[in-house]
Amino acid sequence: MTDQSSPSSSGTPRRVAFLGLGVMGYPMAGHLAKAGLDVTVYNRTAAKAQQWVAEYGGRLATTPREAARDADIVLACVGNDDDLRSVTLGGHGAFAGMSRDAAFVDHTTASANVARELFSIAREQSLHFIDAPVSGGQAGAQNGKLTIMCGGDAAVFERVAPTLRHYGVAVTLLGESGAGQLTKMVNQIAIAGVVQGLSEAIHFGQHAGLDMPRVLEVISKGAAASWQMDNRGNTMIEGRFDFGFAVDWMRKDLAICLDEAKRNGASLPVTALVDQFYGDVQALGGRRYDTSSLIVRLRQLSA
Repeated sequence: MTDQSSPSSSGTPRRVAFLGLGVMGYPMAGHLAKAGLDVTVYNRTAAKAQQWVAEYGGRLATTPREAARDADIVLACVGNDDDLRSVTLGGHGAFAGMSRDAAFVDHTTASANVARELFSIAREQSLHFIDAPVSGGQAGAQNGKLTIMCGGDAAVFERVAPTLRHYGVAVTLLGESGAGQLTKMVNQIAIAGVVQGLSEAIHFGQHAGLDMPRVLEVISKGAAASWQMDNRGNTMIEGRFDFGFAVDWMRKDLAICLDEAKRNGASLPVTALVDQFYGDVQALGGRRYDTSSLIVRLRQLSA
């Protein structure tokens, strides 16, 4: 019986391209190479792509178009809407190099609008596009434990899903084009509120003179439990933030959420407030701090 995750399976392509080798893309592409797929990589900073090839093998391309040539699936994880357009469109973009009926899977956290735009352009060119933002952070990418939220055609999703499972522990189609990005917005909205609440709880407990590591150990067994408490609680107590998902990137994501909320009429008062609080953290020099650094602002106010 053939392993359905094997590159020899009809469900998984032998040739893939990966565009964008940042803190997420680098290990994600690495999982594909370790699974035995034939991987071509492109990165705006060529030295990072050279480093990846030296570590994992495969090939280095100098443009997205070159990387995409002959690939069954082209995957990308870049910074924002404009970065995504730059690697897909134009004479050097991936769409120009992709073969008819090939699929482009975008792991960037971007707007639902750009996902729908590129889905439409891809269809006009006899290509396919799946928006597939991820959650789980750098550790999730390195450990192959990402949650992947997808939008697009069901038949195309079924074709690309075995490839995504090389680094995704949960790979789910949520609806039509843009649904993956909208789901990621829900994810970021939920995180923003949880981190602010956890920051206030720890800040309060410390001012009350409690042994906060023991407090978190106790309350993490009850209704207050969360991923943020389990994975960030103790580092917040210790004031360590030089890791994880950067405040700059969280503000980018929350701006996408707030912009979408203006369009769909949703009220996001807590999200808007937490976004302002992250702005305060940036002003305090925490642009690259982990998102759990909201507590820095509270400590500054109490100083």
